[in-house]
Amino acid sequence: MKKTLKKKKIFIAGHNGMVGSAILRHFKNLGFNKIITQKRKNLDLTNWNKTYNFIKKEKPDIVVNCAGRVGGILDNFKYPKEFLFENIYIQLNLINSCFKNKVKTYVNLGSSCIYPKKAKQPIKESYLLSGKLENTNEAYAIAKIVGLKSCEYYNRQFKTNYLTLMPCNMYGPNDNFEINSSHFIPGLINKFYFASSKNIKNVEVWGSGKPKREIMYVDDLASAVFFVISKLETKNKVILKTLKKYPYINIGTGKDYTIKQYASMINKLFGGEIKLKFNKKYPDGTPRKLLDCSFINGLGWKPKISIENGLKNTLSWYIKKYK
Repeated sequence: MKKTLKKKKIFIAGHNGMVGSAILRHFKNLGFNKIITQKRKNLDLTNWNKTYNFIKKEKPDIVVNCAGRVGGILDNFKYPKEFLFENIYIQLNLINSCFKNKVKTYVNLGSSCIYPKKAKQPIKESYLLSGKLENTNEAYAIAKIVGLKSCEYYNRQFKTNYLTLMPCNMYGPNDNFEINSSHFIPGLINKFYFASSKNIKNVEVWGSGKPKREIMYVDDLASAVFFVISKLETKNKVILKTLKKYPYINIGTGKDYTIKQYASMINKLFGGEIKLKFNKKYPDGTPRKLLDCSFINGLGWKPKISIENGLKNTLSWYIKKYK
């Protein structure tokens, strides 16, 4: 890594969230000391004037957007308006503020859930908008597509190098463990911990347990963000050429398991004696979401943290934080 990159001013939007905090931690560990952060209560990214003035004042060289409203199936289904509006405003305000203030490198965080519900597996970047979206998170998906396409249109019209990363399901420290609004991994950890501590013999798993999901420990995503920024800053010809065609890159592990299998993995952390009860009244969502990560792998990046270690680390953090 060139020393000049460490001297760059980097604004991490959403630094208190799971992804943002992991990226902040990763960059600090690498020796970056010009990192800009701002708490949500002090900077409303849904407000154009506040966002623009902040970027103008701080003059970052690099902006990483981890901010936004996220949640599981139930939360998405109950609050579609909030998921749509908040995420669209945040993305458009940040992208346009970066452009108007001549920020050279902008990295946006998307999600694998914005691909079509019945996309061919594994999902290539080119499959975007090739079919109908999953109904349970349609509002969030549409909002993230707006952000992704905005990067594409700025690149096409103004020759910028704005990029969206498309990670699979993330989990790890600083995740949301509240059962009704969380994703399935933190929600299951919460349920199993409660059942174990109260000597309850079973845990309810929403849905049939059959859908397959690809998950990745959040520190691996942080390393991917740094990897991609390094390529953008050094004007890597391969990634710049790709931006002209698909200004978004899949980030994942290349492996997936069923919800039932993940529940069993978490169960083992508590001794494996708790029985699983599947509540099929809850929707399953997309049947499968496995990303084709051949492009990012071809550039030289791969995840390093195993599911076993990732789940252990997450449970350890959860216990220290909440119990």
